[in-house]
Amino acid sequence: MTTALDTALNAADGALRTLFAAPRASRACPTVPGEKTELALQDKALSGALMRVNHVGEVCAQALYAAQALGTRDPELREHFLQASKEEGDHLAWTKARLDELGARPSLLNPLWYAGAFGLGLVAGRFGDPVSQGFVVETERQVEAHLQSHLDRLPAGDHASRAIVAQMKDDERAHAEAAQRAGGIELPPPVKMAMRAAAKVMTTTAHYI
Repeated sequence: MTTALDTALNAADGALRTLFAAPRASRACPTVPGEKTELALQDKALSGALMRVNHVGEVCAQALYAAQALGTRDPELREHFLQASKEEGDHLAWTKARLDELGARPSLLNPLWYAGAFGLGLVAGRFGDPVSQGFVVETERQVEAHLQSHLDRLPAGDHASRAIVAQMKDDERAHAEAAQRAGGIELPPPVKMAMRAAAKVMTTTAHYI
């Protein structure tokens, strides 16, 4: 049985791995068979910026799930959060690999983004499991919409990035549905608006830094 100390150590280990280790995926990176990506410099720069933002989102997902696993007293829910974190780890690895392929770098502010998301996860957990799960539902819904906007903005010829983002979008929808089935409640509109505002600051900044 996972103890609180085990979970705390896992959280610390997860932070170090997320921020400083090369991520490894448990699933193969999505691809479009037979479609080779060849980009002009301008398109390559745009794809790099958008995938940097997506990578930041996955850094935050690791922090969020680690914090919520640390905050819950329900062993079954704790394992659920840890499993979701593992699945999001695939996204972290895929986006990092794509950044490397595009010759782009991750956000220089990743430690800040991780700390902020971890703090939000702890706060959500303090309000109880239904609120914590509701926070996951709303977060994943917003991320899904954000990923759709990236599919609309990515260069049409960037098949590699588009395949990754499309799979991420499907996974985020599944995570939201799972959290809702687990008892996640609807968050108040002001909370949703605050989450959108915070996400806007993060995505705008990460596009460049």
